[in-house]
Parts: sequence; structure tokens; C-alpha cells
Amino acid sequence: MATHYDCVIIGSGPGGYETAVRASQLDMKTAIIEKNKLGGVCLNVGCIPTKAMLKSAEVMAESHHMSDFGLELEGSVTPNFPKVIERSRGAANQMNQGVQFLMKKNDVDVLYGHGRLTDPDTVEIEPSTNMDGEEIGEEQTVTADHVIIATGARPNELPFLPIDGENVLNYKDAMLQREQPDSMVIVGAGAIGVEFGYFYHHMGTDVTIIEVEDRMVPNEDKDVSKELARAYKKMGVEVMTGANVQGVDDSDDPLRVEVETDDGTEHIECDQVLSAVGVVGNVEDIGLETVGVETEGNDIVVDDYYRTNVDGVYAIGDVTGAPWLAHKASHEGILCIEKIAGHDVRPMDPMDIPACTYCQPQIASVGHTEEEAKADGYDVKIGKFPFKANGKAAALGAQDGFVKMIYDDKYGELLGCHIIGSEATELIAEVVTSRTLETTGHEIMESMHPHPTLSETVMEATRAAYGQPINI
Repeated sequence: MATHYDCVIIGSGPGGYETAVRASQLDMKTAIIEKNKLGGVCLNVGCIPTKAMLKSAEVMAESHHMSDFGLELEGSVTPNFPKVIERSRGAANQMNQGVQFLMKKNDVDVLYGHGRLTDPDTVEIEPSTNMDGEEIGEEQTVTADHVIIATGARPNELPFLPIDGENVLNYKDAMLQREQPDSMVIVGAGAIGVEFGYFYHHMGTDVTIIEVEDRMVPNEDKDVSKELARAYKKMGVEVMTGANVQGVDDSDDPLRVEVETDDGTEHIECDQVLSAVGVVGNVEDIGLETVGVETEGNDIVVDDYYRTNVDGVYAIGDVTGAPWLAHKASHEGILCIEKIAGHDVRPMDPMDIPACTYCQPQIASVGHTEEEAKADGYDVKIGKFPFKANGKAAALGAQDGFVKMIYDDKYGELLGCHIIGSEATELIAEVVTSRTLETTGHEIMESMHPHPTLSETVMEATRAAYGQPINI
């Protein structure tokens, strides 16, 4: 006989496992189904291990500037690439164990294997093979009052750039390989592309980044794109924008990447190509067609509370479409389960979703870009404050970048914030909270910011927007 639950969640990434914890807190009998490893892509082959790798790259970059800090280093620092990767796997494994602990602590049943809907309230599970090649799980059937799909996404694959895991890599291949290439072409200058570009460059790989749009990180504010391009040029990373990759000739060594530009066709030689062109939702083979769940392409269609068109079936996170961010998935999952439990919750405003990119200088943003705000009809006040005018940044030796604040001129509404610079991904939380609380520019200026801190840059940029700059 099938075990019955109040809630069954398919997928244990940040969206899935955090939803499971909250469901348990709400006194729901809960199970989570995982076909690979607890924590999903983010913890195992995404957010966490890449940040560990990037930290190694940052230390490597700092080692070349020891004298700037009054320190003398005898000899040179050289990367041990396998150990760098090993360290990143250690961070991933630690977090995986943490999720196992959370499931046990919160009495969430973990059911390993591949889950597939056979009815809106029924999930059949069969054994699967995880990333370590181990067969996990057993055949069983569970039923539930509520089934939440949190199956995430996988790397996108372009038809002219097939992934083989050796010559042409996706981001998973690029973070797991133990041998470092001498040269690499990265296709795509979004978050994934620029992060891996930063990492491999500082490990000593000759990196070229190719972007089809006319600027790096094209989803960010244009001023941020310009600043990042300047930083990468200074760093020594070759960046080609407005360029179309046509294909890769792997018939000989080295590889030859064919690129179409305004000046004609170029061929770039390299050891490996990294395809960093986004992700697509995992909607296949989970029973959506069987129970009639509506999809658009590789996205499950949901309402403001993550209900699908089928009663009792919900979807959260990457499988529902862009932006593909772990914190978005977690927020959606908790909102979804609290709505199921009868709590008074409000729909998430997509403009309140922060975006973070962990290269150096870091990038973080929330809300409207300047271009978007003007297109939406706002009269805007804009203030920029450079990190080079901030005392803490000077002390850290991290003076590249700026904070850009965008306000509505009429009511003082905080429309957007765009940061490029040291610890940008930490600084953005203040602005996200401010937007959630509908904080105005005057309230941010009146809120005392401790000195010396990088957080003062947010206050100073706000002052600049109102024509009241103090330190510039």
C-alpha cells in the first residue's frame, strides 16, 4: 500500500529542501524525492562549489599584489588545480551533509530515486543513478494531498555547439574536471560565463569570452556592463561582444572556434570550449503529460502562488522559468507551502528578485535598470558613488566600481540599485529589504550607516541622487 503524505516534493535543490523544512514546521507529513544528491545542482555542482573555486581565484589574484599591502612574498604562488577542485568538492559535500541533517531534524522522509506523477496525487518512484555512478532508491509509490515539482534546470545546449564533456563543456564539466586547459573559449558573457572566465584566467588559462549581445552581462544596467568590460580588459581577459559562434572544428588539435563578427569570420584556437548559454527546465519524464500539467517550452506554467492548472500540483524554482536563481526558488517554495497551509501571503514581485554575479569585481542588482525605469515612464533621480571614495574600500585595496541608485522623482520610490565592486553581493540585501518595506530615498539617507563600512556607499549614492553628496 502506498504511503500517504500531506506534501510530497520532487527535487531537493534549495527550493525543494527549504520547502520541505517549512512544510514540516507547518505540521505537514512531508517527503522529498531526489534522484541524485540532496541539495540539487546548487549545492553539488552549482552555487556552492563554484564560489569555493572563485575564492581560490581571488586568493591567487591577491597574491600578485602582496606588495600593495606592505608584504613581501619570496618566490611565486602557483595554482594546484586538482587541489582547487578538491577543495570545492569538500565545500559541496559539507553542504550536502547539512541538508541530510536538516531532513532528519525536521522529520522529512527522503525517498531516493526518480519520481514520476501517475495521477495528480500519486508519484511512482524507481531507482536512479547519482552523479557518483551509484544506483540509489527503490521502487515504491507514494500519494499526497499536495505535490510540489522542484526539478530544477540543466545546462542549455546549442545545436551548433554540442556538449561532449571533453572538448566542449557545460558548467558542470568545467567545475569537475581535474586537468586545467592552457586555453579556453567561453561562449556567453552572462553570470556563468564571466564567473568561469575569472576563475580560469586566474588559474593561468588563456581565456576568451564571446558574447552575441553588444555588451557583457547584458541583463545588467549598461553602466555596470561598461565597468565590468573595463575591469576584464585590465585583467587581461579577451572579450568579444556582438560576435556569433558558428561552430567548433574538433578534427584536429587545437580546436578551432568559428566566430562571425561585423568585420567578418574569425577562427580562434583553444584547448576547450565552455558553453555558458543559460539553462532549460527539467520537465521531461516526470509525468506532466500524464496528468495534464500545462507547460510552455521547458517551463511549467503556474499562477502567483505556484499552482499549476491541475489541482493539487504545484511547481517552483527553475522549472517555472527565468530568472534561474536559487534564492528565488527558496522564496517561491516557502510562499507556496504557506499558501497551502492557509497563511495570508502576498505574491512575489519579480522586480524584488536580486541578481548576483561572483566574479571580481562582484555585481549585484535589484529592480529597474535606468533604461527600464525611463521606458516605464518614470522621471528618475540617479545617484552614483564610486568605491574609490569609500574609506573601507581604500583600506581593503578594493576601489574599483560604484553603487548606482535609481529613484522615482515624484514619490521617492526606490526603483533600482546596481552595484559593481567589492562585496556587492552582500551589500544588495539592504536594498532588497528597503524595496520590500517601500523605503524612500530620504529614509535611507536618514538611516545611520556605520563607518567605515562598504555599506556607506549605498547611503552616499542615495545622497548623490538627491543632490546632497557628502564624500564626493
